[in-house]
Amino acid sequence: MRQVDHFSRSWTALLAAVAETPDEDFERPSGCAGWSVRDLACHLVIDAQDVLITLVTPADGAPTADAATYWDVQDEPPTGDDPLDALIPRLAAAYGEPRWLKFHLDDVGTAAGRAATLADPAARVSTQDKVLTVADYLTAYVLEWTLHHLDLIADFPDAAAPPAESTSAARALLERIAGAPFPASLSDRAALLIGTGRRVPTTEEEAALADFPPKLPLILG
Repeated sequence: MRQVDHFSRSWTALLAAVAETPDEDFERPSGCAGWSVRDLACHLVIDAQDVLITLVTPADGAPTADAATYWDVQDEPPTGDDPLDALIPRLAAAYGEPRWLKFHLDDVGTAAGRAATLADPAARVSTQDKVLTVADYLTAYVLEWTLHHLDLIADFPDAAAPPAESTSAARALLERIAGAPFPASLSDRAALLIGTGRRVPTTEEEAALADFPPKLPLILG
């Protein structure tokens, strides 16, 4: 499957999951520490805007990063003190009714998805002082969308999960970032959640990870 197909499928599934979330559940916690579902949906609006901006920001010269090195691995998890992180809850609250936030996300998100489909995979774009091919940039965002889909449904055990192929692709990228494969006994979902610190491993999972070289969790920024 092409990178843009993984991007489109994971993004479409995430947009649908937000749209199908009942308004009364927008105040429930998400898998992002300190953020409600409402806050996460607002963050996705900003993510979609970033995709649109990046795809129309051409770059000269050779790529300086790929889908794996696009991500910076941090030493510590976010504290919420970052100005943009702190802005998200206030901005999310400003929407008032969840339907307006859903409408804005669908509007901007659909445009971002269309722009990704129309972009030349070999073209080079610039973001965060890095130059990537469009293909690598879109691949990086498959991890973003899949993790945030899992964040969205963290408090909803019966909600639809991300597409299996998206979860598999996200795991493969996280393994590239880690520099080692996760144990085969871990499901793709478990590898993503444990690998990024979204949940604590069980005793059995911890034993399986005993020989995993990188330090976990991988805090991505």
